[in-house]
Amino acid sequence: MNKTARFLSIAAVAAFSAFGAHADEADASQFALKFDTNRTRAEVAAEAATVAQTRSLEPAGSRVVTYKSTADRAAVRAAAAEAVRTGQIPSGEISSM
Repeated sequence: MNKTARFLSIAAVAAFSAFGAHADEADASQFALKFDTNRTRAEVAAEAATVAQTRSLEPAGSRVVTYKSTADRAAVRAAAAEAVRTGQIPSGEISSM
């Protein structure tokens, strides 16, 4: 049993010392981003301008339906005021309950 305990303790020390040998720098430099710095500022600005012009406001994977209203603003406001007066839609603090 004495030999087994000694063997296991030596194996444990060897395992812990081997673990420390594989450590990297403390600043995690192996994960640093690599950038291509051969492009000029004007090239990057031109690319950014074309991307902004061709960008769609529609979220990816969805269909946006546009609706052109023909109603008059005054008529909509009058209908909303009438709905509040008749109690069809809530108004004020009571609407948050």
